[in-house]
Amino acid sequence: MAKIRHIAYRAADVEEMAGFFVKALGMTITQRRRNQAIDLSDGTINITVLPMHVSGPNGETPRQGIDHIGFTVEDEKSAEQSLEAAGAKKVGTIPLGSAVHYEMKFVGPEGIVIDVGHWVGTAPIEQGKFNA
Repeated sequence: MAKIRHIAYRAADVEEMAGFFVKALGMTITQRRRNQAIDLSDGTINITVLPMHVSGPNGETPRQGIDHIGFTVEDEKSAEQSLEAAGAKKVGTIPLGSAVHYEMKFVGPEGIVIDVGHWVGTAPIEQGKFNA
């Protein structure tokens, strides 16, 4: 079973949106990226506020709102096989050891983008254990 650990949101004003998450919901800024994205965390889940100028995995023009959802899994190879068997297409990888995070990126039905990986400020999955 996969656990949601990352939600990417595209904002017209990245600073204002990140400030909203901090002020209204008590989230913590974990990093500011060179591309002007801001990562926030509640200690379990990461929200990345993306600027409008960063294109999607297939170079498409971004639109405001939820951009993609990231999951952490126990077995990444098995998750990759399951996603592809269900019709998703792998469209990219940010390699392990990246200064920002690690992820495999897939596009599924209706163009939904799913990441499988690890993000700053997210809780790991304990091997063999899933906590609610």
